[in-house]
This record gives sequence, C-alpha cells and structure tokens, in this order.
Amino acid sequence: MPRFDSSATAEQVTEGLKLRGRTILVTGCNSGLGLETMRVLALRGARVIGAARTAEKAEAACALVEGDAVPLVCELSEPASVRAAVEAVQEPLDAVIANAGIMALPELVLQHGIEAQMFTNHVGHFLLVTGLLDRLTAKGRVVMLSSGAHTYARGPEITFDDLEWNRPYEPWPAYGLSKLANVLFAKELATRLPAGQTANAVHPGIIQTPLWRHLSEETSAEMESTLSFRTIEQGAATQCFVATHPSAAATTGAYFGDCAPRKPSALARDKALATQLWDATEALVAGL
Repeated sequence: MPRFDSSATAEQVTEGLKLRGRTILVTGCNSGLGLETMRVLALRGARVIGAARTAEKAEAACALVEGDAVPLVCELSEPASVRAAVEAVQEPLDAVIANAGIMALPELVLQHGIEAQMFTNHVGHFLLVTGLLDRLTAKGRVVMLSSGAHTYARGPEITFDDLEWNRPYEPWPAYGLSKLANVLFAKELATRLPAGQTANAVHPGIIQTPLWRHLSEETSAEMESTLSFRTIEQGAATQCFVATHPSAAATTGAYFGDCAPRKPSALARDKALATQLWDATEALVAGL
C-alpha cells in the first residue's frame, strides 16, 4: 500500500487511476469534502452520482464538475427521501461514499424521535447503504466518513438502547457517538458482505467546512488556535483513496487515516458493540 502523509490531496492519491466505467455514489456532494470528492472522481473518469438534500443543491454541485456527474436527492434525515433515492439508483455501483453529516448541534434536536446527529450521520446512511447493497458490484466498496471525534463518545453515552437521548445532552459526546456508530457500522457490515466487497471507515483530518456552521464564534476561534488543519483538498484524500485505489481493494472492516489503516478507539474495535448497534438500527428503521 503506497504511503501518503497528511499533506496529500485527493488528486495526488488518485493520480494515474483510470476510473472510466465505474459508478460511485457520494452523499453530501454539494459542499466541502463531498464536492471535492465528486470533482476528483469525475476528473479520473468515474460516473459520479452526487446526492444532496435537495434537487437544487445536487444539480448545482453537479454543474460545477467537469465530467459525468448525476444529481440525486437524498435527505438523510427523512426515511422517505432515502428510500426514494435507493429506488432511483438502478445501476451497478462500484462504491458508495457516505460523506454527508452534521456536527455539534448546540441543543438537543430529535429527528423521528432520535437524536438528530445520530439519525443523519448514522441511521440515514444505514438505510441508504443497506438499501443499495444489491446494487454493489462484486468488488464494490462502502466508505463511511467517520472522525477522530469518535473518541468523544464516553461514559453513559455508550449505549445504543437509548437513541432518543433520554439523558443530559452535550453536543460533542453526541456527535462523537454518531461518528463511533460510523466506524462500528463499517466494521459490522464488513462481516456481512460477500468476499470481494469491502466496508471501511475513514478519518479525514480536521477541516473547516460547512460542517462547522453550528459552532459558536468562540468555539471556532478556540479550535483554530489549538488544532492543526488540513485543506478540503487534503481532507478528501483518504475517502477517495479507500474508494478507488487498487491497494485498498482487499482491506475491509478497517479505520483509515492518511490513506492507511489506523487503530481506532477500543470501543470502535468492539465487535459485540458493533453487532448491538446493527441490531438496534435494523429494528429502528423497520419501524420508520
């Protein structure tokens, strides 16, 4: 597996790849990492299905891309929209990149009775990805955008029996739990896919994107003064690599950072917790 550091961009890690004939779905295509991911994959010849919350957002994003980019409406917080998106995609998929998300909502918001970050970041993607599994090609790849913030899930928050969040709400632990769920979902999905197909989670690094829109000026300023940031071009590198690079084709159930497998938290490596999450989510979506 080639080695890239944190300075590598999505264009650099896909240099030389010829993706013509491949179809890749990217959620959250309208801005930030999703838009850059779609741009680079189309640049390499892939047909990219760009999913966004509204037709206007998806169409505007696809219009910015030089190459084959097709808009798709998929509002991850609305099961009816996700199911409609699943029905709309009838072609074989070489990869699904679950990139979209929301972060650090300042107050508790419930979506269909579930904490909104967990619903959008995990449940919506669970519904989308599992709905599209029969469209994955024999070597199809699922890439879940997680975060180093999966380590923020702590204490009593580590439960998937209370997705309604009947406990004191804190933005970062709630966000962290949703990102932990992304890692665990990929881990469990990897055990359920047939040989040849893969599922992995990725950490993109710390990037200022529209994901920051819910942060206060004070919090943003504090993070800017204490953290090391990457550009959007650098942040999109790992998900593009895991979705397309030949050297990643045989790796599954892993957590990637800087285009290489990394060791996530102990909770993220907990197979029993991954199975618990899958069962809880499956029961939840069956009732939506």
